[in-house]
Amino acid sequence: MSFATPLFLWFFVPVVLAAVLVAPRTRRNGVVAVASLFFYVSGAGGTTLLLLACMVVNYLAGLRLEPGSPRDRRGLLVGVIAFDLGVLLVWKYLGFATEQLRAIASVVGADLPVVHLALPIGISFYTFHHISYVVDVYRGERPALREPVAFVTYIAMFPQLVAGPIVRYREIADQLPQPRTHRLDDIAAGFPRFALGLCKKVIIADSLAPLVDACFATPADQMTTATAWLGAIGYTLQLYFDFSGYSDMAIGLGRMLGFRLPENFARPYSSVTVTEFWRRWHMSLSRWFRDYLYIPLGGNRHGVARTYRNLTVVFVLTGFWHGANWTFLVWGLFHGGLLVLERRFGWNSAPAARGRRIARRVLTMLLVVVGWVFFRAADLGSALVMIGHLFIPDFTGLTEAVAAAATNQRVVLLLVALVVVVLPDHPVTGPYLEASRDRVAATIRVSLMTVGVAYAAILVASGTFSPFLYYQF
Repeated sequence: MSFATPLFLWFFVPVVLAAVLVAPRTRRNGVVAVASLFFYVSGAGGTTLLLLACMVVNYLAGLRLEPGSPRDRRGLLVGVIAFDLGVLLVWKYLGFATEQLRAIASVVGADLPVVHLALPIGISFYTFHHISYVVDVYRGERPALREPVAFVTYIAMFPQLVAGPIVRYREIADQLPQPRTHRLDDIAAGFPRFALGLCKKVIIADSLAPLVDACFATPADQMTTATAWLGAIGYTLQLYFDFSGYSDMAIGLGRMLGFRLPENFARPYSSVTVTEFWRRWHMSLSRWFRDYLYIPLGGNRHGVARTYRNLTVVFVLTGFWHGANWTFLVWGLFHGGLLVLERRFGWNSAPAARGRRIARRVLTMLLVVVGWVFFRAADLGSALVMIGHLFIPDFTGLTEAVAAAATNQRVVLLLVALVVVVLPDHPVTGPYLEASRDRVAATIRVSLMTVGVAYAAILVASGTFSPFLYYQF
């Protein structure tokens, strides 16, 4: 069940909110937990059993990680993390690994089978939630949850279950105990944020999707400079409005349920360095890797060489976390390499002069756009062909398929989206709408909740929406 479907918008959310409001304060986590499992079952089917098994293992491990000797606790922590990562590796990467082994074996004439497993929805996200839980309990940063319903609420909470934000346990632990307050004010505060995300997703991202798909589907012998730039820029905008739109919807839904979820985006395309970009893009993922991998590896505390190694390891894994494809590995290496270069030459701090800031912002945006081509392309060959045409002039125009997809409406929306992302880096729209009480914020909130939601609802009802891009991860 997607957030942008009639069933979710007009039936599921109203029923869940009403049930939470009328339930006793000691039963509200139960309502959220049951609703979340129903939400997941509706999309994941039989793979829900895998989620349940992982929850049982991590819940029981959490209870055992508080008492006992340091050696026993450490061994248990290593064991449960190995279990979580093993589940992720088998279901997400076994097929990719067997494909590579088959290709290698074919060189000597052997024919190995390829294993194909259905990818459980949201497995990358709930695996990271489980690891965050057991590590934070082991470190003593937060106590283990004794109440199973509260644990299910944290792991399976439907706003963030399948595509984030990645909520570290320490960030939400204090919000989980019952009795838990929940007021109409929470719904009033969360709905404008949800409306903002819905409009981003349905009106902008989904409208750009056919144009982007046509560009990236262009055969190599028909690729042109215009098609390459249109596809690269279009996907840069589509991905941002799709994923930040999902995050806004998740944060808004969480607030309507009485939870404060962490921010995930802060105008990333306004960054003047790639380092800054990763402080603004998918911030919950960056914080997770920082706290549970980069710092435990030593961070930047053990010399330049170790720092560069740690950055490279983190971004190789960041790439592969997104998917089992060489394109994601190259994308991760590309960004990791850029971060190392920025540190090596001192480019990771923003210049003070306005002219230099503008030039650095343009350069950073260009590098990010090139990276997104690897991220979106079906394979490395297709990515390299498109990137080559970005910089080798070929002004033969668009193919018929791309020209047909480039309708006036889509071109106008692409230009509007481009204007939005090149605005100054403050304010960040989502938090601004929630916190500000000035006239501009009030006008935007009213517009979103009336005209914006109405138009988005028409598009949803007409069936023009598409699944969120991060559902595949």
